[in-house]
Amino acid sequence: MYQEEAKILKAFCDENRLMILKHLQSGASCACNLLQKLDIAQSTLSHHMGILVDSGIVIAEKDGKWIYYKISVSGIKKAKEILNRFTALESDEHEPCCCE
Repeated sequence: MYQEEAKILKAFCDENRLMILKHLQSGASCACNLLQKLDIAQSTLSHHMGILVDSGIVIAEKDGKWIYYKISVSGIKKAKEILNRFTALESDEHEPCCCE
């Protein structure tokens, strides 16, 4: 029921993925540039890019033999909507305790 939401929120739950997103804020980047900036192995980058692309937060665009990654505006909008939905308070009151 919450699989899609969990997949999107999971994309933000790793420091490497957060660093990748920070670098992509300045625009599209190829994997080789990300590897240099992040000082991580290619297999590690591939793993994290797979999660980010699968979640819809990042878009991968092939240009010849290179793949460029960029932040998806619609993916970020969806992530914000999910976060807002799960953190919106419906009431300041609490449920009565079942132990009372």
